[in-house]
Parts: sequence; structure tokens; C-alpha cells
Amino acid sequence: MAKGKSLLLGFIAGGIISGAVALLNAPKSGKETRADLKNQAEELKVSFEHVKENGKELSEQIINTSKEGVLLIKELSLDVKDSIESWHATIQPHQKNIQSYLKQIEERLNELENQTTTVETD
Repeated sequence: MAKGKSLLLGFIAGGIISGAVALLNAPKSGKETRADLKNQAEELKVSFEHVKENGKELSEQIINTSKEGVLLIKELSLDVKDSIESWHATIQPHQKNIQSYLKQIEERLNELENQTTTVETD
């Protein structure tokens, strides 16, 4: 919005400066000068309306883009959640098997340890 204000101020300042230059340098009558100033004021008004319309269009585009962004983020988060749940469901049975194998290994190690301590004491 700062750019829009700067542009508007530029148009206003340009209109004022061009009006002053026209008054000081134009070898025209007062009537002609007033007519020229009136035309320049109309052109400035038309330019301001264009800036205003462009600002509204830009504002609408920003609103639409942010709404689309929110929808895309929601869809992406749902997709990620679904993927994680699917991965978790795939891994769950294997996780139980791994825990079972680790328990068996631990039991066998304990048995070996007991056997080695029994052999050493004999």
C-alpha cells in the first residue's frame, strides 16, 4: 500500500508542478491557462481513478491468493497426516516382530552367560 500512496503523491506533486510551470512559462491568456489547468486536473483525476482501480484489483488478487494458499496448506497437511498414518500402520507389525526378536536374543544371551558362569565355576 505504501507504493500506491507514493504513486498517488507523485501524481499530485506532478500535477501541481506542471501547473506552476505552465503558469510561469506559457504565453497564453488567463482563459487559455485556466482551460489547460482544467484539462490537466481532469487527466490527473483519470490517472487517480486508474491507480484506485489497480489498487482494488491488487487487493482482490492478494485476498484470493491467500485463500488459495490456506486451502493448499490444509490439503498438504492432510496428505502428510495420511502418509504418516499409512507409514505407521505399515511399520507397526514389523515393530512388534523386532521387539520379539530382541527379547529372544536377550534370553539367549542370558542363557549363554549362565552357561559360561557355570562352566567357569566347575
